[in-house]
Amino acid sequence: MKIRYFVLVLILIPGLVFAGAKEISEYEWEGVERIVAIGDIHGDYDNYMATLIAAGLVDNKGKWAGGKTHLVQTGDIPDRGPDTQRIIEHITRLAKQAKRKGGRVHSLIGNHEAMNVYGDLRYVHKGEYEAFVTRNSEKLRNRYFELYMEGMEKNEPERFANLPEDFREQWNEKYPLGWLEHRQAWDPAWNPEGKLANWVLERKVVMKVNGNLFLHGGLSGFYCQNSLESMTEQVTGNLRNFDPADSGILEDEFGPLWYRGLSGVKPEALPETVDAILSHHRATHIIVGHTPTSGVIWPQFDSKVLMIDTGISKAYGGYVAYLEITPEGYFAGYPTGKLKLPENAEGSIPYLEQVVEMHPGNPHLKKRLEKLRNPIEPKPAVPAVSAEGQPQAEPEPSRVPPICGIS
Repeated sequence: MKIRYFVLVLILIPGLVFAGAKEISEYEWEGVERIVAIGDIHGDYDNYMATLIAAGLVDNKGKWAGGKTHLVQTGDIPDRGPDTQRIIEHITRLAKQAKRKGGRVHSLIGNHEAMNVYGDLRYVHKGEYEAFVTRNSEKLRNRYFELYMEGMEKNEPERFANLPEDFREQWNEKYPLGWLEHRQAWDPAWNPEGKLANWVLERKVVMKVNGNLFLHGGLSGFYCQNSLESMTEQVTGNLRNFDPADSGILEDEFGPLWYRGLSGVKPEALPETVDAILSHHRATHIIVGHTPTSGVIWPQFDSKVLMIDTGISKAYGGYVAYLEITPEGYFAGYPTGKLKLPENAEGSIPYLEQVVEMHPGNPHLKKRLEKLRNPIEPKPAVPAVSAEGQPQAEPEPSRVPPICGIS
């Protein structure tokens, strides 16, 4: 009788027994025992692995050791470092290993994944191209150059007749060995079967896990009411049919891939918008990457927004860190230990003091702490005047987000 009563108590009292993870939809999970989130990796395989090891997610061979943990990577694996292809190949294998153990890996789309797909290659590291080089790369590039020149001779004869002597050298510099293979892998217009393009197109833009919204940039008031599904469909749809004259959500400064207003960058989001986003999506926190913090998991908006782009890549300082969420709370994980995140703005200074003590060699953290301790009063705006000395009205911003709209 006592045993039956004890079993009944366990069933009826919530929280005594962990019910287990449940997939509500392809965009939402509940009941996950442990969540680890990491921010921008930017082509740095070594520090990516160091982060996974620090979080206890992989063993010394790089294989999944995280059990039922859900790993969320908030985008920006590519660019600025040489190891994008290697990281994506590893995280793809890791997702399969995690699933077999009851865990999951959620890799989200960042602005740099999108840029590589639609051909904005400003930040591609030369090592990225080198990673695609094969013994056939020289032959492939020569053939591409022949076709390029044939097209120019036919369509731009005057330009063709006046090319500089070093044109081929210039062309080779613009299109290094591996460039063609890189585009064939990334650009669906070049190759509909491109492995990296299709990997991106299978990702999500936003995920909700245990009531936490995860995405790369942030949600502005323009996208507050958009469903998680609609944002992904807009991004992937525009990537499949990219129009540089109308890139839509892909390059929208207020869109989920680029928006920094939740991270304290002007134009900063209003607290009312943060509350509206959380209310509309029935969420408790918003977790974002994209905006580097130089080494600290950082709370914004009374800890309702958590910034996790700590600068893992050596291109941004190489600051290894991760966010951990368990039934006990929200924690910042560092190679030297874990700290519980403050539950409100009042705890920010004591928390940052602890982080500085753990990382005394990081000057960026000391500057952040100094600003918190000694906030600078904003200077009064100086009225604009014309050349004749007459007062002029400040120009209105081109777009002002609503508190909570839909795009």
